[in-house]
Amino acid sequence: MTTKPDANNCSDVGSSKSSIRSLFEAEESGLLRFAFSLTGRRAVAEEIVQEVFLQLHAKWNSVSEPRAWLYRSVRNSAFQHLRKARRESLQTDEQRDSLIDDSTETPDDLIAHMEIVASLRNLVADLPEKDQRIIQLKYFEGLKYRDISQSTGLTVSNVGFRLHQILKKLAAGLLPKGNHDES
Repeated sequence: MTTKPDANNCSDVGSSKSSIRSLFEAEESGLLRFAFSLTGRRAVAEEIVQEVFLQLHAKWNSVSEPRAWLYRSVRNSAFQHLRKARRESLQTDEQRDSLIDDSTETPDDLIAHMEIVASLRNLVADLPEKDQRIIQLKYFEGLKYRDISQSTGLTVSNVGFRLHQILKKLAAGLLPKGNHDES
């Protein structure tokens, strides 16, 4: 068990700050990579790591294994962020759906719309996992090609090419049978 200086003891306050600073310098980049791997967003990862270090500073005396505590806290904070983002996304979808003016849509229009959405979901589900991930990052997380490239390991130009190919495949799958236009 590692002993840490007592942050409340005046003679140890300076060494406590330097211990946290050295821990920050040693672990920050690893924690950022870990948080980014969980969230897929650099700004969110930076925010999580900063917040966790602030929490560690406040709890310094009660944490016996700071490195393990940091990684566990980053993981928990990232999962909490993802759950909150998912809830907000669901609420936004529900709010958008509640704003639709039902008086302008006929039941046939509504059924046709629902069939298209179901078909699109099935087509996306049939895509290879890597292509589904690209769609998720671009259209659900709103990332730019550069960010998708970093997340997937593809080049920026390859991300653009893959998205173009995926969208062509989805569009072709949505066209009614026998009405394929080669334009």
